[in-house]
Amino acid sequence: MSQGVVQSIGPADDAMGTVTLDYDARFRRRIVLTSDQGMPFMLDLPTATELKEGDGLILDTGQVLRVVAALEDVMEVRATSPHHLMRTAWHIGNRHLPCEIHGDRLVLRWDHVIAEMLEQLGCTVARVKKPFQPEGGAYGHGRTHGHDHGHSHGHNHGHSH
Repeated sequence: MSQGVVQSIGPADDAMGTVTLDYDARFRRRIVLTSDQGMPFMLDLPTATELKEGDGLILDTGQVLRVVAALEDVMEVRATSPHHLMRTAWHIGNRHLPCEIHGDRLVLRWDHVIAEMLEQLGCTVARVKKPFQPEGGAYGHGRTHGHDHGHSHGHNHGHSH
């Protein structure tokens, strides 16, 4: 079925190939994948792990595949001032949306409803294709979650999409 099994992540210095994955596919524990060169392999990590651009997936054969972040449909959000950008980030965080934070812009997955909301808040929104690499969890690890994270919770978000 597969050419090798990945049980660890390390440097990608001597990578013999690549595997291109979008944001969702870069958070995995166990799955059969295919490298960009057509080689099937099994990712079998002890826990669900965030695979980052440039990570090396070390196969049990000793070969290494470099992780490449896929181009995705995202929006770059710009504000009129640093204060406006901070307020915009608060609105995005209040909606539990994964967000990539830069000094002059925010990057989110494309969503026409959110884009319209941000434009109504006075932001400029540009739809682009680029790798999506949002911030991690609140305590420096893990992922933040949107409303589609597969479990229910007992608190009311007080808003709708």
